[in-house]
Amino acid sequence: MPETPLCEALFRQACSHFATGVAIAAVRDRSGAPHGLTVNSFTSVSMKPPLVLICVDKRAAILEQFLESDYYSVNILAAENEELSNRFATLPEHRFEGVRWRPGRTGAPLIEGSIASLECARKPPVEAGDHLILLAEAVAAEVHAGAPLLYFRSRYARLFSPDSE
Repeated sequence: MPETPLCEALFRQACSHFATGVAIAAVRDRSGAPHGLTVNSFTSVSMKPPLVLICVDKRAAILEQFLESDYYSVNILAAENEELSNRFATLPEHRFEGVRWRPGRTGAPLIEGSIASLECARKPPVEAGDHLILLAEAVAAEVHAGAPLLYFRSRYARLFSPDSE
């Protein structure tokens, strides 16, 4: 085992070489107001049952809404949604202002223009360092045409549209 721990900058740089999709995880608070944040720490976990997870920083102000709600959504962004991704990654409040969305079957916010959306029934969170893993069972899904928004080496990237071949 190495004598010195891995430095944070090198760890971040190495992880940035893994291309990821970009999504907005969203939830509604008790009053029905939508809240969301940009995530690239999203993955499918299991087919039976259909489980997914997102990871949320414990310091994120929005975490409380996710822990109080039984359902959240994962909206997988299209290539043209870069501005939306930035908005949900940087604005502290009013992220949904002017954003077209509708409640899904569970009430979780579904963002118009996403290439796919999952509605998820949250399971108990799992501690993971400075983040919480929010594991959930996917209970509804929608799929739409379009190319995904990707993130690689700390910047957005684009992929050819699989629908245009």
